[in-house]
Amino acid sequence: MADSWHGNYDTGSQSDDSHKFERMHIEPIYDAFFCPLTKQVMRNPVTLENGQTFEREAIEKWFRECKQSGRKLVCPLTLQELQSTELKPSIALRNTIEEWNARNESAQLDMARQSMNLSSSESEVLLALKFVQQICQKSRSNKHDARNAGLIPMIVDMLKSSSRKVRCKALETLKTVVEEDSDNKEVLADGDTVRTIVKFLSHEQSKEREEAVSLLYELSKSEALCEKIGSINGAILILVGMTSSKSDNILTVENADKTLENLEKYENNVRQMAENGRLQPLLTQIREGPPETQLSMANFLGELVLDNDVKVLVAKSVGSALINIMRSGNMQSREAALKALNQISSCEASAKVLIEAGILPSLVKDLFTVGTNQLPMRLKEVAATILANVVSSDYDFDSILVGPDQQTLVSEDIVHNLLHLISNTGPAIESKLLQVLVGLTCSPSAVLSVVAAIKSSGAIISLVQFIEAPQKELRVASIKLLQNLSPHVGQELADALRGTVGQLGSLIKVISEDISITEEQAAAIGLVAELPERDLGLARQMLDDGAFKLIHSRVVKIRQGGSKGGRFVTPFLEGLVRVLARVTLVLADEQDAVALCRELNLAALFIELVQANGLENVQMSSAAALENLSQESKNLTRLPELPTPSFCASVFPCFSKQPAINGLCRLHRGTCSLRESFCLLEGHAVEKLVALLDHTNEKVVEAALAALSTLLDDGVDIEQGVMVLCEAEGVKPILDVLLEKRTENLRRRAVWVVERLLRSDEIAYEVSGDPNVSTALVDAFQHGDYRTRQIAEHALKHVDRLPNFSGVFPNAG
Repeated sequence: MADSWHGNYDTGSQSDDSHKFERMHIEPIYDAFFCPLTKQVMRNPVTLENGQTFEREAIEKWFRECKQSGRKLVCPLTLQELQSTELKPSIALRNTIEEWNARNESAQLDMARQSMNLSSSESEVLLALKFVQQICQKSRSNKHDARNAGLIPMIVDMLKSSSRKVRCKALETLKTVVEEDSDNKEVLADGDTVRTIVKFLSHEQSKEREEAVSLLYELSKSEALCEKIGSINGAILILVGMTSSKSDNILTVENADKTLENLEKYENNVRQMAENGRLQPLLTQIREGPPETQLSMANFLGELVLDNDVKVLVAKSVGSALINIMRSGNMQSREAALKALNQISSCEASAKVLIEAGILPSLVKDLFTVGTNQLPMRLKEVAATILANVVSSDYDFDSILVGPDQQTLVSEDIVHNLLHLISNTGPAIESKLLQVLVGLTCSPSAVLSVVAAIKSSGAIISLVQFIEAPQKELRVASIKLLQNLSPHVGQELADALRGTVGQLGSLIKVISEDISITEEQAAAIGLVAELPERDLGLARQMLDDGAFKLIHSRVVKIRQGGSKGGRFVTPFLEGLVRVLARVTLVLADEQDAVALCRELNLAALFIELVQANGLENVQMSSAAALENLSQESKNLTRLPELPTPSFCASVFPCFSKQPAINGLCRLHRGTCSLRESFCLLEGHAVEKLVALLDHTNEKVVEAALAALSTLLDDGVDIEQGVMVLCEAEGVKPILDVLLEKRTENLRRRAVWVVERLLRSDEIAYEVSGDPNVSTALVDAFQHGDYRTRQIAEHALKHVDRLPNFSGVFPNAG
């Protein structure tokens, strides 16, 4: 029974190969050393009442099984019934076995040592490593013996083996040798061994990576080695990468993560982790570390380059902590906090987090405070930069209190203080403060308050002067601010720019620079485009200065593909076309404007630009320019000179006959051309404008319809104008505009054009059968403004929906 039982007893026995060294004894082994049950050398021998000796663990298991099976309690060797389960330790035998083991293990270690060299076979080295690993697992003293025998450097040498199995086993064995043994870890870490282990982290074989990171984790439990591991180039980078690896097994990922947690004990390691994307340790130190650590980590955070997503994470994690440091710390700490906040505030989402954390009152206080606790100017510049970053976000700043007297950022006295600082500081901080005002004036809810404060301070003249500043950043900020202000203070700006100082010329000079298109150029042309369109003085000055010619040349170059500028090309071109179209507004008052349009053949350019698909603002401005040019056509058409009638014909007109003159414009009844008289018919522009009536942007449709309406205007042959629109297949699109009723302006314009079209009996007849058109005209007649209702009444008369004697409205002429 005992023999059959011992076959089921698991002693953790290894294969015969793994016990090669254990079978090599320098002293004979005695039978008394063996447990009759396990057939293994005993570690904790105990004696029964009958004098038989067994391994404690084995005999206790025998007793349990006897009890569980209901058998009598007997000695497994003699089968003699036992009266007691008392076990007496065989101390003398145990000591003898231990001494024997020590002598033999020493000899066995020496034999393993002899096998552990690169000239030995792979199998011999693997067996030696297995034996060292097994013997070190038995006791702590064996680890000391392995160290004293000089085995650690020899195992390290096995990492150079060409055999992957040997390298993996060497890493595994080293982990066992150094586990919970600081002395062995110190020996292992001597020299370049740790660097060698780190190199295994980047090996393609996952088993080597797994063993290497497991060994590093064990080494990282020693604070003395954490600094050394972190100092190895690439170690932390690779470990951080492994924590997010999807190719390594879970245990490897966990060991990499736990290794990094141990390495966090040293600030330099924390910095490296932050550089490589593991920010949480750094953020924890800022939130919870002692003041000197907070200072160090905040300084480092201010130097990091972060993605926008990371900035939001950082703002949520330490935004409040940094704001508190900025409020109450010493000057050195405040500087570190400001620099860190500057870094994380440059993203709209993170800026909103900081606003909600209460950053605005602290920034305003730091900017405006004077006296002993005031910030030096270089730090006020940082505070201004943060404020500029924050206000560029889409937030309702009118609802956030920033001052002791219930002020907000857009309160008059706060804006006045900002303007005062702008006038009394250096260029660097001036540009940032101007950017603050730029951000506020970009907000629809804040712009009117800021405009009112600027007007009440009389600061427009001083703001205009920044256009000529030598510092580019300052110029750009001032131009962008003036561009935002111009819809509200356009005339004041135009008057200031037309002054003798020459800021308008400076703007034109910036616009005309033949370079890759910049933000400054886009802002400059945007500012000029927002100035009052019908300011004759401004137009006169631009004509005298040759500004329109310069702008024309930039438009042409962009259309030819000769200008580069990325994201600024489109707003720059839109501004150029809008300003160039301005010259067509003063044709009736400025003969020089007419001459310029002829010289540059602007009508042809605008016809080309209305076809610029994807550039809605360009199409809209170009169509508006064509409307202005076409309105002048009737005044510029050269009428034919008729011969003087004879005396008879003058007395008897019935005898006179008008001579036929060929080549006259059917619309304007004279000699027309696109360049000289801006005739849309001669320029083949009608079809292109009709095509825009189907545009998705109502303002483009309105501009195109306005240009087409000049073909039906008083002073031209309206019947021929109708024919021109019919030939261009424009009647149906015009009726569709009326039916869609997209905006009130479009309906007003469409009703006017449709009334002119219905003066043609043929079109009136066709339309009278369309109830939709009649309904749309009735709706305009009932709900339009006074002028629209008058015109709709006439249109309804054309289709016999109202009697001609109706006198609902008096004639308005």
